Amino acid sequence: MTTMQLKETALASTHKKMGARMVDFAGWNMPVQYKSIISEHMAVRNKVGLFDVSHMGEFLVSGQDAHNFVQYVIANDVNKLKSPNCALYTQFVKPDGGTIDDLIVYRREHDFLLVVNASNIEKDWQWLQKHSNSFKDLKLTDISDRTGLLALQGPKAQELLSKITSTDLANMPSFAYDKAKVNNFDISFGRTGYTGEDGFEIFVDVDHLDKLWQILFDVGNNFGIEACGLGARDTLRLEAGLPLYGHELDESTSPLEAGLDFSVKLDKGEFLGKDALYKQKELGLTKKLIGLRTESQALPRAGYEVNIDGTKIGTITSGSQGIFVGYPIAFAYVEPKYAKLGQILNVTIRNNDVKAEVIKRPFYKRCH
Repeated sequence: MTTMQLKETALASTHKKMGARMVDFAGWNMPVQYKSIISEHMAVRNKVGLFDVSHMGEFLVSGQDAHNFVQYVIANDVNKLKSPNCALYTQFVKPDGGTIDDLIVYRREHDFLLVVNASNIEKDWQWLQKHSNSFKDLKLTDISDRTGLLALQGPKAQELLSKITSTDLANMPSFAYDKAKVNNFDISFGRTGYTGEDGFEIFVDVDHLDKLWQILFDVGNNFGIEACGLGARDTLRLEAGLPLYGHELDESTSPLEAGLDFSVKLDKGEFLGKDALYKQKELGLTKKLIGLRTESQALPRAGYEVNIDGTKIGTITSGSQGIFVGYPIAFAYVEPKYAKLGQILNVTIRNNDVKAEVIKRPFYKRCH
């Protein structure tokens, strides 16, 4: 029997020194928590947290056909990025409407940067290669192994990052992108994140990743910064109503079924998956993602059955205590007729039916 060697980011030894509990995530040895998930979650909601997300994948798309290629392989409309240094959220969609992955696309000065999920790097790379043949002037480059990525998230993120760069962050819009120098090395960053808070995702060469982490911590001590693991990342994104690939999205689920209509532009011209998505829109969905609030303290978890009068009508895809909102929350797929706000359903938790109300997503929305 062979044991697969887990991959590690350049910060693995730093995480261990900081007391992180490490777990296998998509083949990576990653920190799931440091002090506690609750402490880290609340630090991001109230102050600032720093995540190592260097396990994510990054691809560059360049050449004269780069724009047309990106437009063809994503469901959103790349023409919304009217000038360089801005980004959008989108998906790669199969011809049958299923989701290959969800991702962020950055339009930069001379190329496009695609940031994909760690669990899908190889699959996404093969997908892009497969569909690139009819584009003559096109270059695809996988820079995942040489790119470090940190997520600085929370209401104090702008103030903290302003201390180490000369960029005017106060006037930088959400989903904008910029570059800066920090201690004689280059960084770039998008005003993006996966927590529901203001913040930045910061790209840096892996050789400088540890230095950048230390600089952000040294300066961040004045702002109450906390190192955050994947546990808090998951509870934060769930409160913020954001999907997780492998839970709310997969190859048998379309972006429309996941309630991501805002990121699907059926009128933009031809793209992979368009016909299937158009058909879904015309005929109606067979399942729909809903948000649930359960009544008891028992927590809904992925895989739990959703029923009405004892008849199964769906399944929980993600569930947790809503740490900031203060009550148990979950995502579930159900038949569309049960997706109306205010509908009362049951979630089977340890052989007991617990009442759950369909409520509006996101569960949490920042007001600062």
